[in-house]
Amino acid sequence: MAQTRTSYHKEVKTASFQGRTITVENLTPILAPKVRDKRKREIETGLYSVFRKYAPGRAEMR
Repeated sequence: MAQTRTSYHKEVKTASFQGRTITVENLTPILAPKVRDKRKREIETGLYSVFRKYAPGRAEMR
């Protein structure tokens, strides 16, 4: 099976905090539209199951 190399969009931000300079690098993967949609659906499914489990009014009745 051939492996594909994922490329990333790099965003660098700097901020000053308590006299120190902090650099934050954000790497966002650049995916093909089908792969991006599949990953998005997987995340939405996981979030739906978590929010459904802990939604108000869904607590176990004793």
